[in-house]
Amino acid sequence: MVFKGIISYYQSVNITKKKKHVCIVIPLYNEVESLFELHQWIKQSFENSTKYSYRILFIDDGSTDNSWEIIQQVFQIDNHVSGIRFSNNYGKASALYVGFQRTETEFIATMDADLQDSPEEIPFMLDQLEDQQLDMVSGWKKKRYDSKLFKNIPSKLFNWAARWVSGIKIHDFNCGIKVYRQQVAQSLELYGDMHRYIPVLASINGFNKIDEKQVRHQARKYGKSKYGTDRFIKGFLDLLTIWFLKRFGKRPMHFFGVVGLMVFILGILFIGYLGIDKLYFDTEARLITQRPEFYLALTLIILGGQFFIAAFLGEMLIGNRQIKPQYLISEELDAKKSSR
Repeated sequence: MVFKGIISYYQSVNITKKKKHVCIVIPLYNEVESLFELHQWIKQSFENSTKYSYRILFIDDGSTDNSWEIIQQVFQIDNHVSGIRFSNNYGKASALYVGFQRTETEFIATMDADLQDSPEEIPFMLDQLEDQQLDMVSGWKKKRYDSKLFKNIPSKLFNWAARWVSGIKIHDFNCGIKVYRQQVAQSLELYGDMHRYIPVLASINGFNKIDEKQVRHQARKYGKSKYGTDRFIKGFLDLLTIWFLKRFGKRPMHFFGVVGLMVFILGILFIGYLGIDKLYFDTEARLITQRPEFYLALTLIILGGQFFIAAFLGEMLIGNRQIKPQYLISEELDAKKSSR
């Protein structure tokens, strides 16, 4: 019995040592009712896992309720929990960016704090990531419990457009629950509302091994959605940005230069036409500056020059300037830095 106990002890130690670490980054804004329940749900989802150990990083995006107080309480009872509090509401993209940069684990997962995502899916998504040697696995909420008119239909439209623009064949680009390898998540420059198109941004950075897994979706239990109808307009504008970055982000000369050259040549052709017409056909005393074609040619030449200037500036700045997300951290909880 003693030998069996010793063997069992060493087996448990070896299993613990072999566990791989995942940090679950959870951005949130005014989710005070759900945080205790979410923490317990995550804990139960990993407590029996022999493959993965978890850490939780809550990013409080300037909540105006008592969300930060709840995070502090959870931090006191669980050394797997850390927290960051923003001084203002900067948006989900900034929260994710900070969370990705602060993690040191081999794998990173994301999920929303509204209890609509199930943390039980994360170990299975990590298995898929490892078994298929993927860079990223995105959740797919095939059956949704949101409003069909205000969320389901626009979501399907956005996802169709994103598939068409990016060529990435997944169904739900903006699903909150995803898993990544650390280098993939930390390569993402997230700002504005670009969190909607994380798979596309990862692909632009060279991480093309992207797949999806169908996940469960729950109806919102507490509170209400924090996103208004303006997200439709912002989403389409961001999609245009994504299209341009994917096609010409590394060589803006290929876009602005070609357009500028075509417009400039068209202006020169108009000037040539006016000169030939004045010398050989228009024998009247009318000045070239009195003809509308002259102003059209002048406008085209100026526009062509401006496109060329934009192209050169883009080429000069492409490697020297990156858009950084805006944020200011007011408080931080870190179990490793704590002297509890």
